[in-house]
Amino acid sequence: MRIARFSVDDEPKYGVVETDDPEGLVGTVAVLDSDPLYRPVQFTGEQLQLADVRLLAPVIPRSKVVGVGRNYQAHAEELGNEVQAEPLIFLKPNTSVIGPRDGIVYPEQTNNLHFEGELAIVIGRICRDLPKERVHEVIFGYTVANDVTARDLQKTDGQWARAKGYDTFCPLGPWISTELDVSDVRVTTTLNGEPKQDGRTSQFIFDIPEVLAYITSFTTLLPGDVVLTGTPAGVGPMLPGDEVKISIEGLGTLTNKVIVRD
Repeated sequence: MRIARFSVDDEPKYGVVETDDPEGLVGTVAVLDSDPLYRPVQFTGEQLQLADVRLLAPVIPRSKVVGVGRNYQAHAEELGNEVQAEPLIFLKPNTSVIGPRDGIVYPEQTNNLHFEGELAIVIGRICRDLPKERVHEVIFGYTVANDVTARDLQKTDGQWARAKGYDTFCPLGPWISTELDVSDVRVTTTLNGEPKQDGRTSQFIFDIPEVLAYITSFTTLLPGDVVLTGTPAGVGPMLPGDEVKISIEGLGTLTNKVIVRD
């Protein structure tokens, strides 16, 4: 099931998407009566064309976005970093979240803004001290993410809050897939149509059960929280006017342009 959050006349709604288009530009959405994270799926009977709605970020985390750094060996090596013995965890504020086709704002404080295409996990249940064998019980679904990073600020600050935390630095979408096997799916990124990243989730250093067990060993995850699982090698700079497309096999494609704030 593909769960989308969308708007018609600026009113946010939820629905189940039927489409063969990975970006959701063509197809239909069956409207739900409420957010399915918190209530069972119930259809209103209304059906809309995707061309007539605006897809939004499929979830706005109630408390946090949790990122896993350097979870592909080749990505760690391309930035001159050693592979960690344990997952490297950072946080992004929920105010960094935007949706498909929203603009990624290029801050004036950076000269080196990077894309990072990633698989994102959407949490469906409160969880703390989660055993690896029960991880599947707390996952609502998966979506596509861009862990936008000001690489120069990441180096100069010595910690990552500012470099990864600006408003618009966490595009998510186009929807949440609730029934996808993500053990070995392809993650790709293009910049203005040029291939930049190409990896598979089977290349994770720390797989999803390890990551969620580690995170919940020190913090509680809430329904709607998002976990970014790490990016493949090939990250690089983007400039105002550039279009970034991140695709995950069997899930969909997230498209955003880089803009300058007015």
